Formats: sequence, C-alpha cells, structure tokens
Amino acid sequence: MSQHNDFIKTVPTDLYINGQFVSASENGRFGVFNPATEEALASVASAEIADADAALDAAEKAMVEWAARTPRERSEVLRKAWELIQDRLEEFAYLITLENGKGKTDAMGEIRYAAEFFRWFAEEAVRADGLIAHAPASGARIIVQHKPAGLAVLVTPWNYPAAMGTRKIAPALAAGCGVIIKPAAETPLTMLALMPLLEEAGVPAGLVNVLPTSKPAEVVDHMMHDPRVRVVSFTGSTAVGRKLLKSAADQVLTPAMELGGNAPVIVFEDADMDTAIEGVMLAKMRNLGEACTAANRVYVHKDVADEFTKRLTQTMSALKIGNGADPDVDVGALVNLDTLEKVVGFVNDAVAKGAKVECGGQRLPGKGFFFPPTVLSNVPENADCVHDEIFGPVVAIQTFEDQDDVIRRANDTEYGLVAYVFSENMKRAMQVCERLDYGMVGLNRGLVSDPAAPFGGSKQSGLGREGGHEGMLEFMETQYISATW
Repeated sequence: MSQHNDFIKTVPTDLYINGQFVSASENGRFGVFNPATEEALASVASAEIADADAALDAAEKAMVEWAARTPRERSEVLRKAWELIQDRLEEFAYLITLENGKGKTDAMGEIRYAAEFFRWFAEEAVRADGLIAHAPASGARIIVQHKPAGLAVLVTPWNYPAAMGTRKIAPALAAGCGVIIKPAAETPLTMLALMPLLEEAGVPAGLVNVLPTSKPAEVVDHMMHDPRVRVVSFTGSTAVGRKLLKSAADQVLTPAMELGGNAPVIVFEDADMDTAIEGVMLAKMRNLGEACTAANRVYVHKDVADEFTKRLTQTMSALKIGNGADPDVDVGALVNLDTLEKVVGFVNDAVAKGAKVECGGQRLPGKGFFFPPTVLSNVPENADCVHDEIFGPVVAIQTFEDQDDVIRRANDTEYGLVAYVFSENMKRAMQVCERLDYGMVGLNRGLVSDPAAPFGGSKQSGLGREGGHEGMLEFMETQYISATW
C-alpha cells in the first residue's frame, strides 16, 4: 500500500498540452474527491478556451509528422504503450479505485481492458486495407484508400476513467490522428497519470493532449467549432449526446457517439440457472452497475422466476460492501451523491408502485456514497427504473410467459445498446437475438465488451462503433481515386 501511496503523490494534476504539464491559462482549479470517504484527493487544473486553442495548435503540428509515419511505426508505439501499462497495473487500479470508488477487482479488470485497446489497435494500425478494382462500365481503375480524418476531440465519462479514454485514443493514433481528450471532472487523474507512459512509449509531444475542466460545455463546444477538428467521439448520456450532435452539425463533424442504454435481460425457462445467475451478476454488478451496458430490466420466465429470484438474492446478499481499496471488498462506493440519490429514487419509486425488496434497498449510513446490492421483484411496468438507466447495483425483476410479448417489451425503449439472452435452445435463442433491436447481444454471457469487437448501439444509444476494425475507421476518411493508365 505504501508503494501505491507513493505513486499517488506522483500523479500530475495540471493540464497536459504539447507534451508538458502546465497550469491553466487563468490558473483555475477544481477538486477531485474519493467517493468512499468524501475526502479531497487532489486539486486539478481547469482548462479554459485559451488552453483548448493551445492544445489544438499542438495537435495540429504533431499530427503532420505522425500521419506521415508508416503504419508499422505507429503500431510499435501503441504496442509499447500496452507493455508499459502491464508493468503498472496495480498502481493504476488503485488510482481508479480512489477517484471512482469501484472495488479493486473491478478496477483491475478496467485497467487490463483499457490497456488491451493499445495492443489491439497496434495490430489494426497495419490493416487499413484499401481496394483496387476495374470499373465495369468505364474501364477506369477504382482506387480506394483510407486516410487520417484530422484532429479528434474525445469526451469521456467518469465510470471508466481509463478504458473510455484508451478506447478512443488507441484507434485515433492507429489511424494517424492527433487528439484532445476531455476527461470527466469527477475522474481526471487516471488519464493524466497515463500521459508519461505514452511519452515513454514514443507518442510525440502534442499528439495527445488532456484538458480536465470545470467548464466542459464551453470548452468542448469551442473545440468542435474549430475547422481543424474533424471527429468528435463521445461516451455519455443520450441527453448530452444530442447536444453534441447539434454542435457537430455546424462543422459537419464525424460523430462517434456511445450513449445511454436500458439493457434488457431475458431468462427463458430452459436457461441453465448457474449460467444465468453468473451472467446477470456480471451484467449488473460489473462496475457497480454504473455502466451503459449494465442489466437494467430482467425478464424471467414465470416457471423459473421464483428459483431465479431466490438464488440471485442469495448471491447479491453475500457481497461485501466497503471502501474499494480494501482487497476483500466486492462492492465499492458510487461515484458521487447525485448518482446515489438517483439510485435511491429509483428504488423508492418502484417500491411505492408495488415492487418487493428481496435484499438491500436503502442507503447505508455514514460517510461515502454506498448503496447495497439490491434485488427488486414484482417490479411494475410503470416503475421509473424500467424506463431509465438505474446506474447502480439494483436488479429489477419482471416475469413473462410469451416469447413475442417479452421481445416486444425488451424493444419498447428509445435505447438500443445491448441486450442479454439466456437459453439452452440455440435455435430459439438466435432467433430472439436477431429480433432484438440492439447493437449488441450477450447470449448466455453477461459481458459483451471486447476490444476486438465493434461496440455500439442502435436507436438513441449512439452512432458508430468503437473497437474491432470498425473502431479505427471512425477516425479515417475514405478516399476514392479514379485512374487510367
């Protein structure tokens, strides 16, 4: 632990512009707090518009040289970044826990996941394949190639302080772009701490810039109206995403939007119960439920609903709650008071409308933003938690009998990020998956996130994809050359 504490003392708290940590132009700062203790962790520099301009200038200059490098050269830098993070996993996991509140196991899972984006896109950097074809009518050659789109503004949320940044930085660098990243004000330290490792890996000064700020709307909007910016990548709520899309229209920016979710889980009567319980626990309790992929509505066939509810309640009740820095803790603190109060409101609303509390259900006393793992059964259709993201450790169980009806209920939302299906009948399961109006489906598993897969949703859950080969193409323009020789 003393080694970790020494690491915390070295974490930078200034803006990162042009390869240097610098004070904000107006010397403004804001506080970052530990959700488990409510104590101050650090005072961080708050970027202004002038700082954004400096970052854009630096990124523009650095991108010229970076885009001219061979794909293999860019690949080797990304690979080195992955290797360097592997040597610091424990330290970064501890830092994530301190500023986000999640438990050590969750934090370690996140930093491994975050690092993997550098390894995956190191491999993808050399695979921006084009095309040469013979035009059927004219006889001309059709030449198609992919080029760096330009500067990218990256806006990340607080729930994954490392992974939501690396999921954007890695493909942007693989594509040849320069970036400015605006981390969430609640959790800026992890991204700032990552910058010295990127320097060591060989990322040129100015190519990646980090601008924590207490004025996110003002600073981000300014950058999105700079003509040098060609891509905006955002992970966060649908409400904020809509606003950014309106701003993106002014400059006709390429938007990569990973927005809100309202994930349904369908547990059929023939599901393997062990698999279903394990999957729902992972889909719900990974990151304390503070994830857009978190299970939100759990539809269980009436024939197995009692058994499922009993076993899930036993499993949830056995989880240990406390400061995430304690290695024995399963459930840490929610990120802030606002998030905690929203979760309390969802539970109180459901209970008032007839839901039954099987376990948990009330905020824990004392310091820290703790809410216990909670199972609600008999949740009515008009409960708020059925229609909005809970973003906390609460499972809302409903029952069903008819397959067509449960598919209709699962699709009855403006969101379309991820759904989960549990059934041992693969023919039926695949047919259900194809009828679900979601960008991703977990079939007999509670985890869909993978750097090698295209992550993203349909409807109002977003535009574009992160991860997979598609993730790099979000930061590239397709150029077609018609040639005769």
